[in-house]
Amino acid sequence: MSTPNEPAKPSASAGSAAASLSQVTIATPAEHDGDEPSEDTISSRGRKAKRAKETKQQELEKDGIGPTGRPYREIPDPPPLDRHGPALVMAMCNQKGGVGKTTSTINLGAALAECGRRVLLVDFDPQGALSVGLGIQPHELDQTVYNVIMERSVSITDVIRKTRVDGVDLLPSNIDLSAAEVQLVAEVGREHTLLRVLRPVMNDYDYVLVDCQPSLGLLTVNALTAADGVIIPLECEFFSLRGVALLIDTIEKVQERLNPKLDITGILATMYDPRTLHSKEVMARVVEAFGDTVFDTVINRTVRFPETTVAGEPITTWAPKSAGAAAYRALAREVIAR
Repeated sequence: MSTPNEPAKPSASAGSAAASLSQVTIATPAEHDGDEPSEDTISSRGRKAKRAKETKQQELEKDGIGPTGRPYREIPDPPPLDRHGPALVMAMCNQKGGVGKTTSTINLGAALAECGRRVLLVDFDPQGALSVGLGIQPHELDQTVYNVIMERSVSITDVIRKTRVDGVDLLPSNIDLSAAEVQLVAEVGREHTLLRVLRPVMNDYDYVLVDCQPSLGLLTVNALTAADGVIIPLECEFFSLRGVALLIDTIEKVQERLNPKLDITGILATMYDPRTLHSKEVMARVVEAFGDTVFDTVINRTVRFPETTVAGEPITTWAPKSAGAAAYRALAREVIAR
């Protein structure tokens, strides 16, 4: 998939680029000789460094340079739709937990709905975090995506639930889904189970966002087999960076054996802290490896996201004027344009 301006693709393949990340080293503070500096000196240096960083960041923003170190690409306004469907299926995938998959699924879905798109969110994680984040208690559900997968008599339309956000529906999950990974092993065409389940409602939605579990097991392979594209939320932290190579390898195997149309829609930098050198170095390595595949939109760390989980609604409605809400609206525009 490409942006409207057809930016040049990275010369290296996704696989080779990801493999190179396994060799990445992040700079460490240089050792110094002599006595330790005094606390007053450290405080003074810290204030000066902070002011210098803020001034530099402001200058970059004036020049249209984003956190990725590239100029922001011009993204056109999302065109209005005269009808809905067929849906594009996007798998939100990363085998490392805690990188913002669920948060991004909820808020991207809500932002797409603001753009006039109909969205189905699929909770494909037995922990049911996506359902909780939308104000639904998984343990109270009689039927979930597990029943649709394993029981032919249960229709997907019987299980889909409305959410508090107009234009966004949910296919919920709970701990029952953990049994499906074992039970599907003996099924014929087990990797295509989710695709079969989604087919009856594909013409009702414009986007289906699948929140994958933090592993590369059979459920994740099902999501990748059903998907048109993959969005990889990547925490701006070294261990998250090193795990990308394994994920890219899995995506390439699914492309070769199960789903030739599968593509990486984009890599989304999350939990970015512009105050730390570490976040900036990780960002630079990701952009160096994946080039224009990395979204211009970057999700900063903020206390607003945990608050939205407690509230059971997306940041676009909980704190609509916040920087986090603006970031996911910008991400929605990029996703539509790709």
